[in-house]
Amino acid sequence: MRYVLGMILLSVLSCQNSNKKTNMSNLVAQLEFKFESQLGEGAVWNYKTQELYWVDIEGKALHIYNPKTKVNKTFPTPSRIGTVVPYTLTEAVVALEDGIYKLNLETGELSLVSDVEAQQTENRFNDGKCDPLGNLWVGSMHLEQTKPHASLYKIDEKGVAAKMVDSVTISNGIVWTSDAKTMYYIDTPTSKIMGYDFDINTGTISNERVAVEVSLEDGFPDGMTIDSEDMLWVGLWNGNAVARYNPNTGALIRKIEVPAHNVTACAFGGENLDILFITTASVDMTPEEQKALPLSGSVFKVIPGVIGVKASFFGSENN
Repeated sequence: MRYVLGMILLSVLSCQNSNKKTNMSNLVAQLEFKFESQLGEGAVWNYKTQELYWVDIEGKALHIYNPKTKVNKTFPTPSRIGTVVPYTLTEAVVALEDGIYKLNLETGELSLVSDVEAQQTENRFNDGKCDPLGNLWVGSMHLEQTKPHASLYKIDEKGVAAKMVDSVTISNGIVWTSDAKTMYYIDTPTSKIMGYDFDINTGTISNERVAVEVSLEDGFPDGMTIDSEDMLWVGLWNGNAVARYNPNTGALIRKIEVPAHNVTACAFGGENLDILFITTASVDMTPEEQKALPLSGSVFKVIPGVIGVKASFFGSENN
């Protein structure tokens, strides 16, 4: 993300020492697919095709990786791509700098879904996922990463967009619990994971509260997924790890060490949803870090001992 962290570190350091850490046991993620992505992100598992969808934001490309064949298909995009969600067998939905598009997986052709922030040139779209109703919740981020001028939107299959959260700086991970009653969301520079009541009947949120405060010692929270126990798995930028948090208590339960400095996103995949796939970045590393962690930018995996849940697709008829 090329986060501007200096001022943020100073401003929030004093309130980040309260995490209770329990049941810590270290696992180390293993290389799954070696790739020199600049800013690997947006991991989501397509359970219908048994493929991992992921993006390289700065590399301007959508990737679809098949763990069985080890084949990685690449679809170049005309601008930076913040995230991807599955749609149909022949289309995915992607968030580009200037809007949300359907991308034809056979021809590479793009068709606009929403250009809700087309006039806000100081922002670009970043991370996003679909709710249980098939709506895409996608957030923008301030390009200079210093001002809370971005927002989180809900976009339906017809392209109708509604602003759901404002005053965001770097919109990132977003997930829903298995009973669809709670949504969790990350604005990275805050070092917090926020919880909301989610109304499945209206697709709206309320009752904002802090679920987790991520210690600065652990890194900054980036992309996120959720397991079948409703625990949160979060990529830690500047943290060399994925962390599992209990959003009911705020506790850090465990870490998965990753041989990359900036860990960006993760998704449960495999036939049984028991493999955690992890994306990483190679940007914002010192020469010493690059030498010590040469696989940064690749995709990693680990079997963490819990299973995930199926990711929702875009469109109400696809879930």
